[in-house]
Amino acid sequence: MAAVTPPRGPLAACHDCDLLLRLPAAAADRACIHCPRCGALLHEQADGALHAGAALAVAGAVAFVIANSYPVLVLEIAGNRNAATLWQTALALQGQGMAEVALLVLFTGIVMPALELASMLYLLLPLQYGRAPPGFAAVMRLRQLARPWCMVEVFLLGVLVSLVKLVHLAAVHPGIGLWAFFGLIVLMAACASRFKPVQLWERYQACQATE
Repeated sequence: MAAVTPPRGPLAACHDCDLLLRLPAAAADRACIHCPRCGALLHEQADGALHAGAALAVAGAVAFVIANSYPVLVLEIAGNRNAATLWQTALALQGQGMAEVALLVLFTGIVMPALELASMLYLLLPLQYGRAPPGFAAVMRLRQLARPWCMVEVFLLGVLVSLVKLVHLAAVHPGIGLWAFFGLIVLMAACASRFKPVQLWERYQACQATE
């Protein structure tokens, strides 16, 4: 009698040390799988990653709304108090004849982060409840394209440089929007670390099979 060959799982490459190995066929049933060479996490149970990713994406969306609704900086010069949100900053740049800079601020600081957050919410929330979102592949590609253009960190670095330069000329106070942007950076980074395309595809195919 011929020996029964156990089913073979998919190939996976470690993101840290580039080790190529084959995952167990029952990888989806295991809580997590680590790289045998460097110990990096290779596979995590889909339900846990989905719940955490969806929660982080929702929290990031709330932080994004707060960051764009409240002033980033508040300046006090000779008794005059000025405050501006990121939208108002872009409009002020346009009014001063710097339309290209204003568009760059809007594109990298507002449009692309909003697009990335919206795409993650669109993908994660339905899958969490066992629904296959329409246009799954297109939205996955859109999120992949938007990710490199989210430059909230660069914007905040510019704000910190401005704080250092203005502190001798005026009283500068960080606004609620600035703290919300800091929170947004942390939440988006955490959500991106929980965003596992392979597991999302597996969950999407499972949801399609049950519909």
